[in-house]
Amino acid sequence: MSQNIVNEVTFLLHSFLMGIIITFVYDGFLILRRLIRHSLFLISIEDLIFWIACAIGVFYMLYEENNGILRWFAVFGASLGMIAYKLSISAVIVNVVSKLIERIISVLKRIFSFLFKPFKFLGKKVFHVCRRSSKKSRKICRCLKNKLTGRIKLLKIVLCKR
Repeated sequence: MSQNIVNEVTFLLHSFLMGIIITFVYDGFLILRRLIRHSLFLISIEDLIFWIACAIGVFYMLYEENNGILRWFAVFGASLGMIAYKLSISAVIVNVVSKLIERIISVLKRIFSFLFKPFKFLGKKVFHVCRRSSKKSRKICRCLKNKLTGRIKLLKIVLCKR
């Protein structure tokens, strides 16, 4: 087999792998979107940045492998890689990884909830004490305000008589 054919087959294989990598990275975005709700605007921005990065990556591959010349079998190979990955294991990876991460987050929440339970208890107690003292301090402030208002009125009366 000639070296040119081997180079072309290698280039086709690299294009195929590039398609798999692109779809695998996009699955990371899908997992992130399952874990954290995104607005349509944010999804659009993420997709725009992702596809710009993919275009740069594909251009770099074309530049390194084929001197920047666009070969349609490279596009076909990348598309074939994307389709093969998407139809084979993409859904399984997205489901398994997102469920795994959700379980890990759930376990971490339980652990932190258990660890911070004493602080939560103390916080509630401090809140109730502050609330009671604030009610008492309001009563005291009202009483002082009334006494001061009465004294000011008395002072005005005394000053007005003189």
